[in-house]
Amino acid sequence: MTKIWSNRRQFLAGATALGVGTAILGAPRVARAAGEVKVLNWQGYGTDFQAGVDAFQKKTGLSVVHDYYTSEPEMMTKLRTNPGGYDVVLTNCVWNNLASKEGLVQPIDTSKISHWNDLNPAFRDSERLNQDGKVYGVAWVWGTTGIAFNEDVYKPAPDTLAKLWDPALKKKVALRDDAVEVVSFGAIMTGQDMNHPTDLEKVKAKILELKDNVNYLWASEDDWHKQFAAKAFDISTMWGGAAIRAKTGFKLPVGFYIPKEGGIGWFDGLAVAKDAPNPDGAHAFINWMVDPEFYTAWETKEGAPASANPKAMEALPDSDPTKVAASDGDAVKRLQFMAPLSDDERQRYSDLWAEVRTAFAK
Repeated sequence: MTKIWSNRRQFLAGATALGVGTAILGAPRVARAAGEVKVLNWQGYGTDFQAGVDAFQKKTGLSVVHDYYTSEPEMMTKLRTNPGGYDVVLTNCVWNNLASKEGLVQPIDTSKISHWNDLNPAFRDSERLNQDGKVYGVAWVWGTTGIAFNEDVYKPAPDTLAKLWDPALKKKVALRDDAVEVVSFGAIMTGQDMNHPTDLEKVKAKILELKDNVNYLWASEDDWHKQFAAKAFDISTMWGGAAIRAKTGFKLPVGFYIPKEGGIGWFDGLAVAKDAPNPDGAHAFINWMVDPEFYTAWETKEGAPASANPKAMEALPDSDPTKVAASDGDAVKRLQFMAPLSDDERQRYSDLWAEVRTAFAK
């Protein structure tokens, strides 16, 4: 089995209202601030989209400097060990509360986010970005994790999670090398709560049934593209937005679906680090990230998850694949959204996945 170690990379009825909003009459200009904005994020994930960075610098006079992490635990470590080193940090719906409880991010001044009232309340007001009456993350983008497949191989397209367990698919399946995600899909397949399964032995047994089918464990979207193109696998767990990018940007025959048994939903927020050297610049940058002008450029030029700003989604052409996917209300209803986990849960999932990986390698 090939193993790749590299970098990455909802809970709501309201998310289906992503098309709500009036026509955009002109994006507001963000206020100018001196110096630079230091951003901590996954590499290649929106905040370092060069055209967007250049436009922000032109509007504000601020330069943007990036540092990157390859896992959320690494992100937490960087915040802990480098106080004052960052202004903006990407924290998703699982990790934002953990960062705020530990005092690693500071409350957002929503008066400095001119697009605040435009954001979808299902994300904006979520308890996963808010705590004790304070906002610790600005809802940015949301997406899904489901099943990507080779359209040249599967005709008609499959529609079930159970397809991964098909005995005919020996060495044709890929999984993301991520304990929480694998346990989540195992829980879905065994009819349990994705976030807090009560019978982990049942989950482990189900995942172990994939031993003969799994040929590739992926962690990097780039490596996923390369291995898919090399026909290392035909079907895989995958992020919905990444599957769209594979098809539209890399011209690969990739289809995607949310299984009828259920899929994973997630959303990401942008936070201001506790000791941010430029908090005003941080707010200005976050405001730019949720601006329809930025989002539509990012989505149409590179491909992006769905925006938490309905006005940004409305600005996209009706044929845009991300807009089409985000408007699929039936698929959204099949999602279980990621929730924060206790340290004990996270450790047990990690231990389970370590056992399974060892078994897969034999």
